[in-house]
Amino acid sequence: MATPPSTTPSAIRVRPLEAADYETWLPLWHGYQAFYKTDIPEETTRVTWNRFLNPGEPMFGALAFDGDKAVGLVHWIYHRSCWTVGDYCYLQDLFVAEGRRGGGLGRTLIEYVYDTAKAAGCSRVHWLTHETNTDAMKLYDRIADRSGFVQYRKLLS
Repeated sequence: MATPPSTTPSAIRVRPLEAADYETWLPLWHGYQAFYKTDIPEETTRVTWNRFLNPGEPMFGALAFDGDKAVGLVHWIYHRSCWTVGDYCYLQDLFVAEGRRGGGLGRTLIEYVYDTAKAAGCSRVHWLTHETNTDAMKLYDRIADRSGFVQYRKLLS
């Protein structure tokens, strides 16, 4: 009888993206897009991937593994602020594979970004989620403070 995959965060290993991870990362990236009902062009995906690997870019990513299987991803961007000396960290994308949600992986990935951003001298980690993402918001309400701000945007293309 096969052992079921672990859902405990202690069995999870999170590490930064590496050049050889593209084919491992891509299905999770597509799963993230499907969750948000969007389709990012392949060219944008390739540019984004190359930014993650470029040490001159302020964009980063990591994968969560359970054994050899990638089960989650997180992407973040460091950016300046007029309010602090240290950068802010924008946690842009967080995704846990279907069937693995609710077992602490999201929290583990967010805490990985907290630790990485703190080590980089950032003074804040912030992110957005869709108002319908109520399951994730239960976690977010436990591990962060809701800012009270409402996002406005204007697409320029």
